[in-house]
Amino acid sequence: MAHCAACHGDQGDGGVGVPLALPAFLESVDDSFLRTTIRLGRPGRVMPAFSTLSDAQVDALVGHIRGWSGKPEPVFAPTPVKGDAQHGKELFAKYCASCHGEMGEGGSGTGVTFSRRRKLPIIAPALNNPGFLAAASDEMIKHTLEFGREGTPMRSFLVQGLSEQDINDLVSAIRSMEDSEYTGSRPEVTLDEAVIITESPYTLEETIENLKESIISQNFLLIRTDYLEHGLVEEGKEDKRQVILHFCNFKLLFDALAIDPRVGMFLPCRVTVVEREGKVLVMTINPMYLSHLFNNDELDEACKQMHGIYNEILEDATL
Repeated sequence: MAHCAACHGDQGDGGVGVPLALPAFLESVDDSFLRTTIRLGRPGRVMPAFSTLSDAQVDALVGHIRGWSGKPEPVFAPTPVKGDAQHGKELFAKYCASCHGEMGEGGSGTGVTFSRRRKLPIIAPALNNPGFLAAASDEMIKHTLEFGREGTPMRSFLVQGLSEQDINDLVSAIRSMEDSEYTGSRPEVTLDEAVIITESPYTLEETIENLKESIISQNFLLIRTDYLEHGLVEEGKEDKRQVILHFCNFKLLFDALAIDPRVGMFLPCRVTVVEREGKVLVMTINPMYLSHLFNNDELDEACKQMHGIYNEILEDATL
């Protein structure tokens, strides 16, 4: 589970990602759904695509996930469900939009909050997502609507009083979302943009002082200044030409963590200053590059904001 545990948990009990070991989930998805989801992910959502895994690796992952159930995979007929999509859209607006969004765009955020897990271990998936629509068969969607998923907000629509024909209409409405152009997008980022680097015309010491003033002027709290090698080499033997500044705006940190806890991997903020071959370089990680890797459209705006702040700090300190 080297590729999955960080989001879905070692035992599949969920976290940033949905709980794969949830019995109601495994009873309502077949192995084809799991394989296609691993391959395609969910563009613009939290789930990335794992296109580089071999077929054998994907099969091993599916077998491991299925093993949490202890039951064989459910079998769904490949035949399309026939229904009235227009009536299904009316039902969707009444019964589904409050969780899945008016256009089927899904619930917001991730499976965890800033400080604690959600009361329910899953948020409503994006039904208009091309990854979901490619992975889910009509019969699989129908089964979920008919029986719901215990342990999640998804209730049985039969229990709520809908007829089988109503459910068929809903399936047709969801399937018709394939005809709508997906509006999610990923920022175009190349590998050489993983780090923002600026050359400073000042000395190392002057650049560090300029950075401190610039950080404070952007309403950030300067937490500490340290040598980059602190804790990695014997104390006193750190390279004095490599310095790192740690700083934070706690509101921005809180808001970003609420969107996606994985931003904790690069927040609070850090800027590194190094003197190399007579040049003083100022560098920091590129939030837009990380946003691209995280595959979460909601996080893009926060990362775009952080990218702008980093650029302003570096420009102010080196002009």
